[in-house]
This record gives sequence, C-alpha cells and structure tokens, in this order.
Amino acid sequence: MSDSTTPAPVLDVVIPVHNEQHTVGACVRRLHQHLVHTFPYPFRITVADNASTDATALVASGLAAELPGVAVVRLAEKGRGRALKAVWLASDAPILAYMDVDLSTDLDALWPLVAPLMSGHSDLAIGSRLARGARVVRGAKREVISRGYNLILRGALGARFTDAQCGFKAIRADVAAELLPLVEDTTWFFDTELLVLAQRSGLRIHEVPVDWFDDPDSRVDVVGTALDDLRGVLRVRRSLASGALPVGDIAARLGRGTPGGSTWQQLQRFAAVGVVSTVIHLGLFAALSAGVESAQVANLVALLIATVANTALNRRWTFGIQGGRGAARHQVQGLVIFGITWLMTAAALALLHLAVASPATTVQTAVVALATAASTAVRFVAMRSWMFRTPTTLGEGRPSAPVPHTEAAASHLSPEVTSRVA
Repeated sequence: MSDSTTPAPVLDVVIPVHNEQHTVGACVRRLHQHLVHTFPYPFRITVADNASTDATALVASGLAAELPGVAVVRLAEKGRGRALKAVWLASDAPILAYMDVDLSTDLDALWPLVAPLMSGHSDLAIGSRLARGARVVRGAKREVISRGYNLILRGALGARFTDAQCGFKAIRADVAAELLPLVEDTTWFFDTELLVLAQRSGLRIHEVPVDWFDDPDSRVDVVGTALDDLRGVLRVRRSLASGALPVGDIAARLGRGTPGGSTWQQLQRFAAVGVVSTVIHLGLFAALSAGVESAQVANLVALLIATVANTALNRRWTFGIQGGRGAARHQVQGLVIFGITWLMTAAALALLHLAVASPATTVQTAVVALATAASTAVRFVAMRSWMFRTPTTLGEGRPSAPVPHTEAAASHLSPEVTSRVA
C-alpha cells in the first residue's frame, strides 16, 4: 500500500514466487530498471511469496528495503492463483499485472500490454506466444502441449483468445474486483478461468504477441498441470452450462457489449445458424409437400421445426447464453418470431397461388426461400433487441473510463495475506 508521502501507483506488477531465492533478485532488479526507464507513471513491484521454505522472503525483503517501489507480500499457502487473487484484490493500483519470475517474456512487451488498459480501450491484456508476430523458443513437447490445450479450450469453452497460460498478463482493477471472487482455481488454471469469465462477460481482451524463451530450469510439472487444467475445463464448462456464473450481470455492470460478442460477430454466427435452419426448413418443406395436399401445412410444420432449432442454436452460439435458465421463455419468444416469419412466407405462397394455379414444388420452394431471406433481418433485430437483449446492448462498444493517474482504486486486504513489507 502507498502512504501519504508516496504517490499511489498506476501499475502494480506482481511476481508470484515459491522457493526462488536464487532468481528473485535478478528478476526484480531487471524489472525495476526497465520500469524506471520506460514507464512514465508511479509503479509498484510486488513480490508475492506464497509459502516459500527457503530464503526467498529474506531476499525479497532486502530488495524492498533497497529499491523504491518494491514491496513484499507473504502468504501462508502455496498457489500462484491464490497469490495473484490476494494481492490484486488488496492493491490500490488501477492497473494490475503479473509476470513469471523467470522473465521468459521480453519486457519490451510490458508497455504494449498495459497501454490499452490505461486508455480504457480494453479490460484485460495477455501476452500470447501463439499470436501472429510472436517469436518463441521452446521445446517441441511444450509446444505441442500448449497448442493442444488451446484447441481444447476453443472446442470445450469457445475460447477466442490464443494463449491462456503465458505468464504475462494485466487487468484493470475494477474488472478484477468483479471477476476474481468468481475464480475458484488457486494454481495454474487460474489464468484460463479468469479469461473465460472475461470473454463470456463480453469484456475486451487485448493480445500482445511476445518474444518468449523457455526457461530450461522450469520446475512446473507439465503433465500434472495439464491434468489439473483438464479438470478445471470440465468444472467451468459445467458451471457455464448450469448458469451458475453470472456473466450477464457482470457485462451489465461493466457496460461492455453483450456476452455473445460484437454486432459483427453476432451477425456472422447468426448467418451461419440461418443457413443451417434454412436448409432444415426447405428440406422438410420439400419432403412434406410430396405427402400432404396443402403446401401451407407443409410450410407450417417445416418452419415450426426449423424455428425451434434456430432459437436453440442462436441462444447458445450467437448470443452466448449458457444453461437452461430462461430457455423455455426464449422458445416461446421464438415462436412469436416464428409467427411473423410464417405470415411472411404464407403471404408469399398465397400470392404465388393467385398468380399460378398449380405451381411446381421447385417454384414454391424458391418463393418460400425468398420470403425466408426477407424475414432474416426481422429475426435478427427481434432476437438482439428483445429475445436475447441484455442491459449492455444499448451501451455496446462504450469504452471504460481512462485510468486516473493520481487516484488509487479502492482496496481491501485479503485475509490470506499474512504480512506485507513496503
């Protein structure tokens, strides 16, 4: 914490450590020198010692006494996620960051990491070893595991960020206050869980391609960590599916876009769903037309089935709504939209039969297709502004307020923090 004679820091960079007595000194000195020469605002470097049993705390305390802007927090329990959560929630800086003690990431990426958060453009920022422009030196085993893990995140959780586990991230303090109480993991899955919550809450995640060099002395249990991460993926997936995580409420409070993404992203997914449901509609219509006397009945049944599928797909994929809560209501609202769409296609068929006594099935199908296409805009507007509307739709794209450089965010000390040396 800052006292009355010390300017409140704009940036608090946390370095979680556990038994790093031989590396923490070089890391902190290098980072401190970099910030002194490149960061034009007050900063703090916080060494978060999570239950070290060697001389790490002693070395860190010496650094705090020697270097201005360096602090030490000691925690009684081990866990990188636990340390970050405790220190971030207790910090008085509006921008919070962390990096691994091995400094595998080039520090030149630090300013590009935090600048979008300071301007209010983004809510979180992550270093990415897999983004275009990144330069990475590491073994084939860790490369395969990293890429495979991110593919799992994309498939299981719909992740759109490219690198969940790079130890180089930053977050706005107001966003951290909303998300961190919901993050359950206290170890390595902490990063992934935080990012998934942010994405599902409609927050902006800025990615910075980084130069990254694998630490050959890394003591991370890659296999054990991967298994823990997979268990975490399953847990978060279940929580999202059940609606236990209030991502919509967070989006409303923070004033960002809808959890489903930007308007353009929603339009793209809506179009894809529309293609699928249109194929279902027209296929069923063509099949039913051959077996029933009335084309209107065939169209009604086919459109009803396609509408139920369309509502479910758009709810889950286009607008990012998880879980069963509200599903029945959305289907009822979908049937109202179905009624509008059906009236448009029914009117088109009626006009066709007025013009042609016995039109061929292909002609009828084409007319229904044109009427369906004309109703697409109506369906999207109704879904976005009525069915799946969230309180943030009206404020979509509104940036967060820029970070004040002279005022600190409100802070509260976590009970997990046992001592702090400034």
